[in-house]
Amino acid sequence: MGFTIGGIREMRPGGARRRGRAGWATAVAEYTGLWGWAVTPGARAAAGVCSCGDPGCAAPGAHPLGFAPEVPPGATLGMAADAWAEVPGASVLLPVGRSFDVLDAPETAGRRALVRMERMGVPLGPVAVTPTGRAQFFVAPGAAAGLPGLLYRMGWDDADLDLRALGAGTYITAPPSDLGGLGPVRWLRPPAPGTAAAPPQARLLLGTLAYICHRW
Repeated sequence: MGFTIGGIREMRPGGARRRGRAGWATAVAEYTGLWGWAVTPGARAAAGVCSCGDPGCAAPGAHPLGFAPEVPPGATLGMAADAWAEVPGASVLLPVGRSFDVLDAPETAGRRALVRMERMGVPLGPVAVTPTGRAQFFVAPGAAAGLPGLLYRMGWDDADLDLRALGAGTYITAPPSDLGGLGPVRWLRPPAPGTAAAPPQARLLLGTLAYICHRW
């Protein structure tokens, strides 16, 4: 027995399939019910081929499934289970620009910055790391639009920084989903009460992140 998403068939024993569906529903319900985030079912990829069925897909396994409805904030475990039963095997995507924006930096620089900011007592939200070597810091919405001005005021506008902000209209793959067939996304700093729903302003993190990205 197996399932198909847009043309890719994945084979699992019946019991493993049911356990997998329950696990994904629990993860989705945690994001929606505990942290108040919306969740979007996403495509998956195998050997570089996207489950959307488009051979020219620009983001294999890293974009929403156009036909699948979003699971809204506050959705219960039962609601999440019903939603994921319609898209078995979908990846878990989080829409950016609503509850949070994301500061995206190289993983090594991000890890160094995270250690330094924790020692300094800087307020921090969740931080994820991707199999593509990126660290993703959750910050308050508006960071993407405000990043150029913040960098200018901090004197980093002319620096060659591998640092960007993701905002409205973008999606990130959430742990424990696989990103584009390359491996799972993981938490460096998992969501916690208080910071998940109200992550810090980007300016509180940006000085340290920019400095370490510049040195790195």
